[in-house]
Amino acid sequence: MARIKMAYIGGGSSRAAGTMASFLWHGPEFAGSEVVLIDKDPERLEVVRRIAEKLAAQSGDDITVTATTDQRTGLTDVDAVLTSFRPGNFDARALDERIPIKHGVIGQETQGPGGFFMALRSINDMRGITDDLQAVAPNAVIFNYTNPVNIVSQAVASYTSVPIYSMCEGPLVFPPVVLRAAGLDPERAKVTMAGVNHNCWSYEHLYDGKDVMPLLEAAWEERKNDPALDDNSKRALHLAVVMQSIPSDYFNYYYFRNEVFRAQQAAPRTRSEVIMNEVPGYWEHYREQAESSHPELDPARSRGGIHELELAIDVMSAYYNDTGARLPVNLPNADGALPGFDAETVVEVYCNVNRKGCHIEPQQPLPLAVRGITRQLADYQMLAAKAAWEGNRADAIRALVANPLVPDLAIAEPLYDEMAAAHSAYLPERLLR
Repeated sequence: MARIKMAYIGGGSSRAAGTMASFLWHGPEFAGSEVVLIDKDPERLEVVRRIAEKLAAQSGDDITVTATTDQRTGLTDVDAVLTSFRPGNFDARALDERIPIKHGVIGQETQGPGGFFMALRSINDMRGITDDLQAVAPNAVIFNYTNPVNIVSQAVASYTSVPIYSMCEGPLVFPPVVLRAAGLDPERAKVTMAGVNHNCWSYEHLYDGKDVMPLLEAAWEERKNDPALDDNSKRALHLAVVMQSIPSDYFNYYYFRNEVFRAQQAAPRTRSEVIMNEVPGYWEHYREQAESSHPELDPARSRGGIHELELAIDVMSAYYNDTGARLPVNLPNADGALPGFDAETVVEVYCNVNRKGCHIEPQQPLPLAVRGITRQLADYQMLAAKAAWEGNRADAIRALVANPLVPDLAIAEPLYDEMAAAHSAYLPERLLR
């Protein structure tokens, strides 16, 4: 077991109660540890602290939980930092989704202009976090879940010496979407994906030890007109068959952009606006459980369920407990491990994780048919990280127009200016001129 001091930045978020439930479910792996919850909202922070403190007492693993709104104090002498925060909360996400649609561009929280502005806001805060760590916890490691995790990780890796590993369940959850759409059992498959976060593809896709593509092709011919198949599953199966590689769901925005855009235009509310209607119910539940002597989170009334950020906790456990677990991680492409991508580019790949770090396992090249768009997104990622960390408006425009969802400069410039003005409270002055 690893006894560590961990800070959780975002400890008052709507996902925080479920994240602490997940961490404490892994309690024996961290017996004797200390968790410091850090957030800017003192009222919600206290609700999460009370739930976590009671859950910790029930676990019997001698884990202590404290909370503070003072970031530097909370980070002092920590070993690990779990980051999962959203500058501007869901109101900012709603702008990320709504404003691009006015300009004829898909609005999404990690892709395109919406994802770009989330990166600008997140990295602006991450600069303060890394400054504090270098001052009060120089040996700490960041385990990041703040989106867009690839751009956030790229910025920290490129501009600081603070170790950062970013996580996302994508490589674990994307293959089952395609396999189930084809009527196949995911448990019988071995699928290895790589690329950049939210934009990865399979280079190995076996079913009972054989290439799964003939089975997917047959299933597509049989099921492509099946009304029982939802749009997302149908697109994923179709794309896998055409490109001969199992895709991330997020490639729907690139390969089916017109129909996705039309659906967004027609929708009365964006995804964030839907979530905002649900958030008060989550906090009502959390406050109820904070008052209970034995809190019990209801997955149906908890944001994201009750095992949030578990992949980050798995990686953290493997790192501090030296297990050598095989897990997907976002980190720089050391020694060009993923062919076709620069060594400094943060890639999403499977790694073996032990106390010496995350070690990229041997990689195969992505199929040629899908390598180009993934490389374009990787180059955009580098430009976005630079603009967010040290750039000005001109750097930001160059990054934005490099994104495949932004059709031309004539759209990029007014779109950038409108979104920058809308998010000005969360951006440095250099990005506003």
